Formats: sequence, C-alpha cells, structure tokens
Amino acid sequence: MGLNGAGPNRALVEEAARKSGLLWLELPGLPQPRAAWHIWHDGSAYVLTGGEGEQPLPGLPESSRVTVILRSKDKGGRLISFTADAEQVEPGTELWDEVTPILAKERLNARTHEGQVETWAVESWVVRLTPVDEVVTADDGYATVRPVPTPATTAGAPPRMFGGKRRAADR
Repeated sequence: MGLNGAGPNRALVEEAARKSGLLWLELPGLPQPRAAWHIWHDGSAYVLTGGEGEQPLPGLPESSRVTVILRSKDKGGRLISFTADAEQVEPGTELWDEVTPILAKERLNARTHEGQVETWAVESWVVRLTPVDEVVTADDGYATVRPVPTPATTAGAPPRMFGGKRRAADR
C-alpha cells in the first residue's frame, strides 16, 4: 500500500512535515543524511537547493527518489521515514508560480528578499518530494543526525553595553 491514499501513515507524515520546518534527506554519495529546510504544500515537501547562500544538497536535483526522514518536534529524533519521488519544479510553470512565493516567505535568512524568486529561477533548484512508499516509524533507537561539518563560526563575543543600568541579577 502506497502513501497516495488517505491512511493513518499519510496523516502522520503530513502532521510531522507541517510541524517541523526541517527534514533530513539521504542523498547519493553522502555518508549521512543532510538536514534541509522545507515547506509542506498540497501533499509534498518542497526543498530549495543550489545557488549562492542557499542550502547545499548535492545530488538532490539529479535524483529521482530519496529517503526522507522527519523528526519529532518534541524529542528531535527520527519520528518517521519514507521514500519520496524527487522532481524538479521548472521555472515558469504553474507549480513554480504557486510554490516559490511560499518558499520565499518562509526563507527567513535570505541575503536579500528582493528579486529572490527570479534569482532562484537562474541559480537554484526547487525540488518536490512526494511520498510514494509505506512509512517506517522509528523504533530503532535512531536519535539524531549529526550536523555536517562547516567552516562557519560565530562572529565573536556578544556586544557589551556601556552606561546602562545593571540588573540586580547581574551584580
């Protein structure tokens, strides 16, 4: 039985995907799943990748199927996983025009929001992930996925305020 019906597994996938803005993707050639922000719209997850400043998900635009892992909002560990058809959403299509404004609205840390969708049409891929197979709930002790190593660091110590009144708790 696939996920295209309206069974309890479909409801669990939808609820988990809507509650969390983050999912993990098992991508070809990577040793561990990669975290990705997404939106859930009309029965599918939509993920943006590629382009300057956007999340790197190597191999996703070329993939036809990927394993998607959804986490528990409460505990952060794997709640459920499933296989999804991966399909690029082409710029200029009706689906592109429907989904990209929603993605742009949810893209909180964008370098700029001005001309964002137009930039994505040239530099990035929007990939639609539609569940196709039976869902597997997590009962295997799978806790969390480690973050991918990155050269990014914090900017330094937080700024200090001079001349302000100190709180009693800070004395």
